[in-house]
Amino acid sequence: MSRKSEVVSENSPVDQQPSIREPEHILVAVAWPYASGPRHLGHVAGSVMPADIFARYHRMAGNHVLMVSGSDMHGTPITVAADKLGMSARELAEHNHLGIAASFERLGLSYDLYTTTLTPTHYQVTQEFFTRLLERGFLFQDTQPAMYDPEAQRFLPDRYVEGTCPHCGFPDARGDQCDNCGRTLDPTDLIDPRSKLSGAAPETRETTHFFLDLPKFQDRLQTWVNETGDRWRPAVRGFVQGWLNEGLRARAITRDLDWGVPIPLPGFDDKRIYVWFDAVIGYLSASMEWAERQGDPDDWERWWTLTDDGSAPGRSYYFVGKDNTPFHAIIWPAMLMGYGGLALPFDVPANEFLTLDGQKLSSSRTYTARLPFLPEAIDLFDADAIRFFLTINAPESRDTDFSWDEFQRRNNDELVATYGNAVHRLLSFTQSRFGGIVPTPGPLSEADKAMLDRVRATFETVSAQIDAVHLRDGMLATMTLASALNRYLDETAPWKQLKTDPERAATALWVALQVVGALRVLTAPYLPFSAQQLHLYLGDEGDVHTLPWSRREVPAGRTLPPPQPLFRKLDDDELTGLVARLGAETVETGEPH
Repeated sequence: MSRKSEVVSENSPVDQQPSIREPEHILVAVAWPYASGPRHLGHVAGSVMPADIFARYHRMAGNHVLMVSGSDMHGTPITVAADKLGMSARELAEHNHLGIAASFERLGLSYDLYTTTLTPTHYQVTQEFFTRLLERGFLFQDTQPAMYDPEAQRFLPDRYVEGTCPHCGFPDARGDQCDNCGRTLDPTDLIDPRSKLSGAAPETRETTHFFLDLPKFQDRLQTWVNETGDRWRPAVRGFVQGWLNEGLRARAITRDLDWGVPIPLPGFDDKRIYVWFDAVIGYLSASMEWAERQGDPDDWERWWTLTDDGSAPGRSYYFVGKDNTPFHAIIWPAMLMGYGGLALPFDVPANEFLTLDGQKLSSSRTYTARLPFLPEAIDLFDADAIRFFLTINAPESRDTDFSWDEFQRRNNDELVATYGNAVHRLLSFTQSRFGGIVPTPGPLSEADKAMLDRVRATFETVSAQIDAVHLRDGMLATMTLASALNRYLDETAPWKQLKTDPERAATALWVALQVVGALRVLTAPYLPFSAQQLHLYLGDEGDVHTLPWSRREVPAGRTLPPPQPLFRKLDDDELTGLVARLGAETVETGEPH
């Protein structure tokens, strides 16, 4: 049947469109992964996946979204890895960036721009930021003790020093941060420090650096944090308030390195701007680079530049793991205040850690190899299966532990059995008993109306949850609708009604297809590949993500194409074989891949 013969029944309570409101400018700033190797599932769960879900939803809700990030090409994680491989830092970073970008694309991440910190734009913006803060009195020079390896005869960047954390006693803390308690550190804070280059005990020597004068921002930051109200997650707010209560200290923003953004002053050729300072500036430089690529170099200002009355032009969200909280909720806001005229973060929805056997996942720790890195994961499992598990098991309020048994259970019992099977049996029933044509409904029963009312309520619930960055709860609400659809089908049983009351069977099938049409939209931010496939199975064309965030009618009279299952079940033997390919039980090396 042609599209011209599609009809909307007079009984069809087509959803009222949501009240029209002015579109907002939403900046989605995603943590920059180090280009030191492939990313693991912990990184995806902590910052990348939540950002993509949030961005996809807001685009469908009609807002102006700019989602930017890129590979952090500087920093000692790259130089450490390059040293081990006998490569230059640039060669390794550029190679790894291509792999990271490709795996992110395969996972369906919808960046407006995924770039690197090696671009001319980034170097220029970083140096301008440095110069402006210096001119405005927020940077100063001072000497500080630094670790020096007497065997290697060189100063050691923070990550080239390991030792025992003075706060929690973790024996493998890095010179910049403790992975166990999350505290930021200086190498001189470590107990029994050791050089990663030679293993020798480093000496302490004086060196000159530039410092960000954070104490000058103490009061302004406290006022700003107070104004955020309750929109920040309790863990983030508590972490930030703890820093402020202790009193902020000046922090060095340069290091004795030859890899990084040069200091734009004479006499500092042997030093570079340190990675944590230039990486956060990347959100701004990436926005500017995006605007340049669009042919409108000033377009970035719509997300960044304060209005004439000093208010923000929209909302900016910084998606990071909890170990990056101080850089994005304290240091970056201070830098923005010092620079002037730019919007401060609206929210920093930092996630907790995805753990394995209770330990934080890390690309440099032995136990990470027991889980697939992202390229492997996409080779072994469907991208939407990965996205579903990392969302439904998201560490939004506490650390969550990865388990293969849980991965299998969630996939089979929820994604396949609750959602996928309901969709497939409905579409298959439409093919086998109605010739693939969406039936025209008769009068709607109270159960029918209640089911459609539930669709409307679910849109409102999921909207509220995603907008509050409670993404897991949004997914749970969507799955609850899928469960309600299963119950509705069990109660109405259109395959049985077809023999005794064909009109009633047609009506129940029509209602169920409307729910499926809604699930196609509701799952689009979370499960973009299956949502797109379902979009086509429902007889629509184009990209599902261009649909508005509301129930889209599946009109009576439309001819639907034959469907295939949206998801695949993982049986015990298959999962055992896949896990065995990862060497999950025989890990011995400390640097996987």
